[in-house]
Amino acid sequence: MSISTDSGHNVVVPRAYLIPFILLSSLFALWGLANNMTDTLLASFKKIMSMTDFQTSWIQIAFYGSYFCLALPAAIYIRRYTYKSGVLLGLGLFAVGALLFYPASQTMVYGHFLVALFILAGGLSILETSANPYAIVMGPEATATRRLNLAQSFNPLGSVSGVLIGKFFILSNLNQASEAERTQMSGAQLELVRQEELAAVMGPYVTVAAVIAIVWILFAVTSFPKGTEADKSLHLWSTFRRLLRRRHYGLGVVAQFFYVGAQIGVWSFTIRYVMQDLGLNEADAASYYLAAILLFSASRFVFTFLMRYVQPQNLLWVMSAMAIALSLVVVLIGGYAGVFALVGVSGCMSLMFPTIYGLAVEGLGDDTKIGASGLIMAILGGAIITAIQGRVSDMYGIHIAYLVPLACFVVILHYGLRGYRPVRSIA
Repeated sequence: MSISTDSGHNVVVPRAYLIPFILLSSLFALWGLANNMTDTLLASFKKIMSMTDFQTSWIQIAFYGSYFCLALPAAIYIRRYTYKSGVLLGLGLFAVGALLFYPASQTMVYGHFLVALFILAGGLSILETSANPYAIVMGPEATATRRLNLAQSFNPLGSVSGVLIGKFFILSNLNQASEAERTQMSGAQLELVRQEELAAVMGPYVTVAAVIAIVWILFAVTSFPKGTEADKSLHLWSTFRRLLRRRHYGLGVVAQFFYVGAQIGVWSFTIRYVMQDLGLNEADAASYYLAAILLFSASRFVFTFLMRYVQPQNLLWVMSAMAIALSLVVVLIGGYAGVFALVGVSGCMSLMFPTIYGLAVEGLGDDTKIGASGLIMAILGGAIITAIQGRVSDMYGIHIAYLVPLACFVVILHYGLRGYRPVRSIA
């Protein structure tokens, strides 16, 4: 889809906002990179630390739990100041968290990596709380959902980079010794192997921190529209009451919670599923994860184009139904059919986050910034749903565990069919 620079209501990005919008869209790629590098950590730490699926899910609990904790403070901050100030604060925390991977790799303590991830993800929470509504307001309200889908289309480009980094710089550098072989090693031998593997985990994160520092400078020296209200006073209780009266917003938060839980659950255990069903090692199984992200990326652009002709909510429920059908193949059939279906689920998911977001904030007006924080707090679903899926996997196997995201897609299906309708009363 081309970016129109005319002055009518069908404009996606007005000419005056074109350069700031391009820079803003780069942020979507950066948190995509961080998210998908983190997904590969589950397979990495499962092997390095000999953990269960539930234990590795603490990576996502720390990561997406931080999103929940920082989203509302971020919304208050950007309401008091500007979207740009929120972006700079978020980028700063992102860089600090990535740098903390170095001391964590030296101590070799799992909890220290979790702390680094919590700080890093706190920066991402502030970035998303700032950037998503900023994209919404950078043009006419009539094209807000298309504009957000366009900005979100750059997110998978970062996701692809994150998977490639995880595959070639982390997973490929893991020692190929099996769990049985590791149990036969002496304590000194095992510690040396773990040191080398944790160094492989640390290197890419420290490099990303350097890149983030450069991006921070670019944002600091570039002029951006303020995008803030003249009235900077906070009336949180009255704002919450208005938001709760908007049924489509409340159901949008619920749908977003289950969507993020589904996405992170699907991706977090893709490598595990492929390893089991196709008998591959971590690095080779990551190729199928990469294929899923590539499909996700291409589908984002396709759906952004289709929204010129098809209502976003209609695309949302159709893709939710297709994701349910493919998830059944993942659960019941397995093998190559299950793996290809699992890859296909990513294509269905590609439009869900920005579409739910755009439908939920429709008509919020001055409450958009605080409302946006609720939708970012809903990213907590990535922590809770992934932990549930990990526990189910430990108890009943990886196939049955994919019933968890399937159930999430049912909730999203309902939102696309009925929940999106902007009714002001909950009753």
